[in-house]
Amino acid sequence: MLKDRRIVLGVTGGIAAYKAAELLRELVRRGADVRVVMTDHARQFVTPLTFETLSGHPVATDLFSLTGNYEIGHIALAEFAELMVIAPATANIIGKMASGIADDLLTTVLLATNAPLLICPAMNAKMYAHATVQNNIQRLASRHTILEPGYGELACRTEGQGRLPEVAQITEAIETILAPKDLEGEHILVTAGPTQEPFDPVRFISNHSSGKMGYALALVAKRRGALVTLISGPSRLTAPQGVEFVPVKTAIEMREAVISALDRATVVIKAAAVADYRPAVYQKEKIKKKGGPLDIRLERNPDIISEIAQRKGDRIVVGFSMESENLLENARRKLTEKGMDFIVANDVTEPGAGFGVDTNVIRILDSRGAVDTFPMMDKLDVAGIILDRVRRIREGKGRSDVC
Repeated sequence: MLKDRRIVLGVTGGIAAYKAAELLRELVRRGADVRVVMTDHARQFVTPLTFETLSGHPVATDLFSLTGNYEIGHIALAEFAELMVIAPATANIIGKMASGIADDLLTTVLLATNAPLLICPAMNAKMYAHATVQNNIQRLASRHTILEPGYGELACRTEGQGRLPEVAQITEAIETILAPKDLEGEHILVTAGPTQEPFDPVRFISNHSSGKMGYALALVAKRRGALVTLISGPSRLTAPQGVEFVPVKTAIEMREAVISALDRATVVIKAAAVADYRPAVYQKEKIKKKGGPLDIRLERNPDIISEIAQRKGDRIVVGFSMESENLLENARRKLTEKGMDFIVANDVTEPGAGFGVDTNVIRILDSRGAVDTFPMMDKLDVAGIILDRVRRIREGKGRSDVC
């Protein structure tokens, strides 16, 4: 999602400056083009060589140096940036930004740029709690994105709120800021994960779904400005911040949660692997092992997406079809019978397209008979393709030109 995005990383003089190197490494790994500006105090903690090596670009430190093209350094950096990130942001830099002071390269770039700004405070807990610092943060928060520092052990051997936010939290904020907000106004209901259908207090019927596809959809939809409700069966994944999360276990519980949230939803994406059957009788005590075979009668679970389709209205309804044979035929039948706008089909036997992996190989079939085929890609990219299709339907443009 960050490939070729232009980011200026400002590093200021706190002990957490070393963590900025970890942040830089992650941004570069995601494909971003990052230029680093260091204050004089930051160089007391980490050398510019570290950031030059990781970014592949010279580190900017001097207000009065011209670039190789004889451009004014702070203007060139300000115009380069699609986003500026200050990590760590000390009390000193926060005070300067709040007061409009420009007395070094970094603060001058900050005044010269029109790019959005992400501020990541890190300092002693008492400094962070000081009324002046809090007042400065409040002044900046009206115009910029500010992450709250974490709570824990600090370098000064005290404990409190002042730790630099985790790299994962900072990168997610960056992804969200830079993502297009083309789904604002939509409330997207996503189902994810497996269901567990118990037949006694110990055992249940389930499947191998990890929930990764549904969680990726929820995350990307949130980044793109939608309100998101994620209804998930049991999963080891952590729900994305900023989404409404509803945990469930059984297909009956998932149906109840979906119907309860349906009135608010403008889009429904059913990515969960819901069990088709459940044990007809639940034994309150553990079933004991016997000499012969154990027979368990199963009964049908409700068909949630068919019920949604009957109450579809203006909603966009998207389903999934994971098959092991006759992929397109089975997906087309589901699409037609259940009244979806389009269905995402994948073959569980195809490498990179099964349960529990970070990639997927999909075909998208729509109600007009079109089939779009895509190569193997990360599930976050797959989520983007699915949500692009949702947006085009909302705009009345229909299917993609990508085949």
